[in-house]
Amino acid sequence: MIRIGIIGLSEGNGHPFSFSAIANGYDDAAFARAGWPVIRDYLRVRPPADFGIGDARVTHAWTQDPELTRRLCAACAIANPCATPEEMATGVDAVIVARDDWQTHRAFAAPFLERGLPVLVDKPLSLRAEELAWFAPHLRAGRLMSTSGLRYARELDPLRAPRDAWPVGEPRLVNATVLNDLARYGVHMLDALGGIGLAPGRDPAISRLDLQHEAVVIRPREGPPVVLNCLGAVAKTFRIDLFGSDGHMHFDLHDNFSAFRRLLATFVTMVETREPPIDPEETLAILGLIADATAAAR
Repeated sequence: MIRIGIIGLSEGNGHPFSFSAIANGYDDAAFARAGWPVIRDYLRVRPPADFGIGDARVTHAWTQDPELTRRLCAACAIANPCATPEEMATGVDAVIVARDDWQTHRAFAAPFLERGLPVLVDKPLSLRAEELAWFAPHLRAGRLMSTSGLRYARELDPLRAPRDAWPVGEPRLVNATVLNDLARYGVHMLDALGGIGLAPGRDPAISRLDLQHEAVVIRPREGPPVVLNCLGAVAKTFRIDLFGSDGHMHFDLHDNFSAFRRLLATFVTMVETREPPIDPEETLAILGLIADATAAAR
């Protein structure tokens, strides 16, 4: 069995609950008491066969609130609540830092990476150049993975075929629209584009749009321009519109369960093989772009 420790929780981010439930299964009554009704709703419609990631299980958990840790463990069949993150270090084979407050990521991930344990860090990994430089060797060594689950969104599967088979023809323009802010949520859209080979790459031109929300135009050296809209406090929105020479396609990315399950399965494969599942240079380029775009949108 691959034993995974999970670290959480940041405000508004239920990934410790969703990730752990997908890996371990869940107790419905305990999940109801823990909160997170949106997550519970999408768990309840999945058949039992959809739960579990090979022989991996979340066996240890820590959050900053012991009562929250207790509720997480009860809801998701986690055997070992920990009083500190360090307590899990000798009992696990890998760690998930399931917090999206990127300012804390190095502090939480570093002790495990320095022990040689593989770590999955919630997006965005960091927006500080010096921290990305510190993380880079771990990405390249297959010890570290960080991406949005939307990289693996089921809805985008029609575009995982070779580019010349795409029904839209040659891509001319991408509109990517997401809720919340650019710093935390822009990475969802860029990682989703990376999953279909449309990541903007290194050093694209970035310009701000004068709108009431955060919006930038990203012009890659190759490939179509990307208009990235971060709408702030609106209803759930994860949408990609692709316009090409022969038509257009539109995708609403709402199947969180499938995306997260694929993300976790990819991480477990990295734990087993110690091979980077995503080109490390793409990960670093996307994070650098988010930092630059955030500055441009101000």
